[in-house]
Amino acid sequence: MLLWVSLLVLAPVTGQSVTEPKPVISLHPPWTTVFQGERVTLTCNAFHFSAKYRWYFEETSYETFSNTLEVQNSGEYRCQAQNSPLSNRVPLLFSPANLILQAPLDVFEEESVVLRCQTRAKTGLNAVMLYKNGKFLKALENISDFTIHQASLKDNGIYHCTGVKEDGHYVSSNSVEIQVQELFPPPVLTASPTNFIEGRAVTLTCLTQPVPQRPNVQLQFQFLRDSWTLESDWRSSPEFQITTIWREDSRSSYWCQARRVTSLVHKKSQRFQMHVQSVTAEIRIYTYPELPLKGQKLVIICSVGGIQEPITFFWYKRTNKLSRRTKIHTSSEREFRIPVLTDSHAGEYCCVARNRHQSFFSDLVTVNVKVPVSPPILTLSPPGARTLEGDVVTLLCEVQRGSLPISYQLFRKGVLLKKIGATSWRTTSFQLFLTEEHSGNYYCTADNGFGPQHSTAMSLSVYVPVSRPVLTLRTPRAQTVEGNMVELHCEAQRGSPPIQYQLFHEDVALESSSSPFGRGATFNLFLKAEHSGNYICQANNGLGVQRSDTVSLSVRVPVSRPVLTLRTPRAQAVEGDMVELHCEAQRGSSPILYQFFHEDVALGSRSSPSGGGAPFNLSLTAEHSGNYSCKADNGLGAQRSEVMTLSVIVPVSRPVLTLKVPGAQAVEGDMVELLCEAQRGSPPILYRFYHENVTLESSVSHSGQGVSFNLSVTAEHSGNYSCEVDNGLGPQCSEAVTLHITGLTGSRIGPVATGVTGGLLSIMGLAAVALLLYGWPLRKAGRRPTSDSSRNPSDSDSQEPTYHNVPAWIELQPVYSNVNPKGGDIVYAEVQSIPGKSKHAVASAPGLLKNTMSPTTCLPSHLRPASLWPSAACSLPQDSSVIYSQVKGPSTPASVPQLMAPSAPHR
Repeated sequence: MLLWVSLLVLAPVTGQSVTEPKPVISLHPPWTTVFQGERVTLTCNAFHFSAKYRWYFEETSYETFSNTLEVQNSGEYRCQAQNSPLSNRVPLLFSPANLILQAPLDVFEEESVVLRCQTRAKTGLNAVMLYKNGKFLKALENISDFTIHQASLKDNGIYHCTGVKEDGHYVSSNSVEIQVQELFPPPVLTASPTNFIEGRAVTLTCLTQPVPQRPNVQLQFQFLRDSWTLESDWRSSPEFQITTIWREDSRSSYWCQARRVTSLVHKKSQRFQMHVQSVTAEIRIYTYPELPLKGQKLVIICSVGGIQEPITFFWYKRTNKLSRRTKIHTSSEREFRIPVLTDSHAGEYCCVARNRHQSFFSDLVTVNVKVPVSPPILTLSPPGARTLEGDVVTLLCEVQRGSLPISYQLFRKGVLLKKIGATSWRTTSFQLFLTEEHSGNYYCTADNGFGPQHSTAMSLSVYVPVSRPVLTLRTPRAQTVEGNMVELHCEAQRGSPPIQYQLFHEDVALESSSSPFGRGATFNLFLKAEHSGNYICQANNGLGVQRSDTVSLSVRVPVSRPVLTLRTPRAQAVEGDMVELHCEAQRGSSPILYQFFHEDVALGSRSSPSGGGAPFNLSLTAEHSGNYSCKADNGLGAQRSEVMTLSVIVPVSRPVLTLKVPGAQAVEGDMVELLCEAQRGSPPILYRFYHENVTLESSVSHSGQGVSFNLSVTAEHSGNYSCEVDNGLGPQCSEAVTLHITGLTGSRIGPVATGVTGGLLSIMGLAAVALLLYGWPLRKAGRRPTSDSSRNPSDSDSQEPTYHNVPAWIELQPVYSNVNPKGGDIVYAEVQSIPGKSKHAVASAPGLLKNTMSPTTCLPSHLRPASLWPSAACSLPQDSSVIYSQVKGPSTPASVPQLMAPSAPHR
């Protein structure tokens, strides 16, 4: 009967007329698609007994006494019970295909649905697959069914299946549209009676029903006011009664929800409000005393006027706004007495005055049982935790007793922070987003009108993680110089002490220092060159490590005393060479400015931006000889090198040979001076005189001046004369000068002839030669060099040969043979040397020596110091034992003394 009542009530809501509901057709088997030749049984399910049924197929109809019908034709079927409306259309398909997709007639939410891909008997199909909306869904290998569990709107769509025949051809089934329907519509909440009078009962009904296809579905109901349930459990009845409604119920909204017993899915009704009407009368309620205290007597008075008696008074109490009013007393008296007021008496009271005709309701009066607050307790939540900056903590201020409302205040260091009024709880909380300033002592107060109560103080320490420290460099001057004391100061602007600071140089820990009061730490460095590099510091107070930015320190090193070196292309510095003066300080920060000095005169400067010293090039001239030094300066003090002496050797220039004769023309017997002079050249300079390429004389000038050679001439001295100079850098020859000797007059021949004859015919000729050789060193010690500027031709004795400081070429042991072998004009024919013996050589007379040293012949090695002529080489004949040969005698006796005039090589 309940179902029929629900249908009749819901009919106006859904817009249908109040008529019998439609019958429902069910299928057996439950598919809308079968193979051609099979049969389907239709059942017409009516909602009351019927003796006759009418079936409709396309445009035809017929009656039957059975509610079942067996069919095998495709089309739409409908049925009708006696006097009932027509059922919904049921489409059936009897398919001739080899593959069909079978689906149930109706699909409802939360039900399991089976889709079946069916093949005709004796038809072999492989790879049967199911598709939804044209997209592959699942391969059906050994089964033909696909189950949709807990159907919902997401399963709506068009389904079909395909298969592959044995011959490889594809076949496709019919398409089936799945439309998931609701099991029951959303409920509608109604109330009865529809006029709401304060004090009366109201019945709420949650109206809904399952669909006709599922009449056996069981539903449950729940009723709610605002967001609170009127009953905690679900109920099977769609009705709920409110025994008494009040005017304040007008402010609430009511609604219901329904669900299937076996499902958690529920559907809600729309909300509605009841506009409760009140019956006015002169009735009021008040208490005495107005502000009662706990333990006192309380009287609640209900004053009524204008109501016919007899009157009965009903007293109601509500402990909170969410609870219903509870009847606590019925009396004919207008007063309700509470002898001893306790906490349980607190709440809202009202009275109802009722006579035989109607009831009259008073307003609510609130009874607060006033109890002075106890001293509050201040606690921290979460308890015992280490409070860090940025944390959110809660300070709870709680009293064990005290009447509401209570005013709470929170203080820090005696300064009010927050104030909160509590009307329903004896505990209040203060939330703090912690900063460093929140550290300190806290207390709270509680007051409900009887005087504030203070909690004990609680200390709160807010720990602040260190901020990123700042590393600063403090120097005594603008530059950081080796030997200075510098300070590296590391400081974090924020952070709870103590803070541990540590200094790093190129990520290598140097020192650490603890700051107990939060100040920074200072690290002192006595600077060395290796202190250059990148520095960072870190700060740590146990709440995380922070590192500073990198600070670069460049330690400037004063230059050391530089070293000046000379780089030459050869062992000696020669004019014209390109030499390099290299100045370098072994230590010192770049850039370094190098300055070069010659005799304290600045030559130039060079900068070395990256170390390694600096060069200075000179193309040598004679003026470059002297003392050199260099200076290094990098702005931290200049250093000067030691002095280095440079001697520039100047190659000799081509000499000029000058012949000086006493008269206008040289005459036999004259003393002729041969002067050889090179304008340029570094001493010592070796001079050689030649007559017709035969060496006459060799002499060394240590002062760089020219050298003269005196010759008492005879007729044989006529010819070409030349001289050669050499200082070890290559010989230079003068141009040839021709000397013509004319015959002598009588007055000038006598002395000359006498001297020559005496010399040549002397029995001691050989002894004289020997004495000459052995006596040469003794004579050398007391003689002046021919290059002496005081010497002139008049100073020389024509009878005394002149000797010059010309060193001997080689140590010789003289052996004389064939001396005047036939008494002819040969004085001696051969002079040989004996190795290992030291003897003196004999000088040959000009024009009489044969096979002697040529102009290109150099000095022997012991007469040619390496420091002067490093490039000179000897060109002596291989047979060095023969020194003189074929020395002929003079044509006249007078020439003999002159043969001894040129200085022979000596040691």
